[in-house]
Amino acid sequence: MSVIESLLVRAQCASRGAQRERAAEHLLAQLVCLGTHTITGVLSACGRQFEDWTAHYRMYGKGRVEPERLFAAVREQLCQATQGPLVAALDDTRLRKTGRKVHGAKYVRDPLGPPFHLNLIRAQRFLQTSMAWSDAQGAARMIPVDWVHAPWPDKPARDADAQERRDYHARALAARIGAVGAQRLAHLRAWLDQNGAAARPLWAVVDGSFTNSSVLKSLPHHTTLVGRIRLDAKLYHLPQTQPCAQGRRRTYGERAPTPEQLRLDEHHPWQTHTVFFGGAPRELRVKQLGPLRWRAAGAQHTVQLLVIAPTRYRLSTHSKLLYRQPAYLLCTDPHAPVQQLIQHYLWRWDIEVNFRDQKTLLGLGEAQVRTPHAVQNVTALAVAAYATLLSASCLCRANNTPTDHLPAPKWQRRKTQRTTTPDLIRNLRYELWSRAIHFSGFALQAQPDPKPKKTKIPLESALFYASRSA
Repeated sequence: MSVIESLLVRAQCASRGAQRERAAEHLLAQLVCLGTHTITGVLSACGRQFEDWTAHYRMYGKGRVEPERLFAAVREQLCQATQGPLVAALDDTRLRKTGRKVHGAKYVRDPLGPPFHLNLIRAQRFLQTSMAWSDAQGAARMIPVDWVHAPWPDKPARDADAQERRDYHARALAARIGAVGAQRLAHLRAWLDQNGAAARPLWAVVDGSFTNSSVLKSLPHHTTLVGRIRLDAKLYHLPQTQPCAQGRRRTYGERAPTPEQLRLDEHHPWQTHTVFFGGAPRELRVKQLGPLRWRAAGAQHTVQLLVIAPTRYRLSTHSKLLYRQPAYLLCTDPHAPVQQLIQHYLWRWDIEVNFRDQKTLLGLGEAQVRTPHAVQNVTALAVAAYATLLSASCLCRANNTPTDHLPAPKWQRRKTQRTTTPDLIRNLRYELWSRAIHFSGFALQAQPDPKPKKTKIPLESALFYASRSA
């Protein structure tokens, strides 16, 4: 709890004292709220249900809260606590909405729908950037450091003239997720340059949505991108010769094998590399080819191609042997070590864990707001609260400070696994509310104080006014 408070003091998330205290209350309430994570649910957790709620709504709708300062405090702590290159993962997510007047909500394809049927959902699109906090073993935790709303543009009317349609196409090009991702990468690189981390390289690990010309041709300086590529991508070797007197200089040489052809080529040997993934060291078979050129990256980037062989697994001890899909990676640094490149990319999966925790545990997207400022600020503050919790946990672990105040259940036998987000939230609730409860016959590590004390988030209000509606 003290580490979270120090982050809040460092962030100074609002310009005035009253707004700063109100934003800090909302941040803690987002983490420990027992009911629906709407603004009224957060106010009930703060004990403000009998007060005028106008100032709390205006804090979001009028842009009086600045979650960017909270993200900046988390980024600063990450830069101070880690060494070597900074690894950032980018990915987009969708928050389902039902209202027809909610800003940025459109009917789009459901990414979780079955492949044999197209499902449509009404949702908003957001882009998150997370940075890795790694340890000596090779494990890492992705902590959100940026969150932005990336809405789709409104389509023109059927009777729109040619100029309106041209304007729509220009807005659609600027609203592509690749273009927004390139802007956020440039923003992160500029922040690092201005805050004492200009000499540290930045690695961007992304999926196939960002491995395109929009991102590669706008890649900031001192930044390396590692992303997935199609199995039939057309790659080229470097040109061996150049015209002697006349003619344009060659940028691309002979055609190189596609990623799938490289995987099936028996004359190209497999290499074995050990990486840390899933809580243990694992061996992967990899093929490497480079230096190469790709037209989507242009002449400014010389790349290397990696092919990761399918890994074997069994659903049970006696079940048949199954194989996962192979992975094809493209890196804009042709001299990057293969093992380091794969390890950084495997850390990217943790951003998917962030999305799951934010939606299921923190109720991301449950707040019923409609205006552009409120849509951005409400969700950004919830993600910033999640980032503050993870950052405080990693700092306590680095300083060998105990964070597990509640004893583990008897059925939890694995003691080596990392602390999960539900464990962090439970222990934060214990720090906030244990002094206000007189325990009797409950297994604790220390004797509680029988005299109830005041807490920043009142337990009675958070408990009795908690509601969970579908």
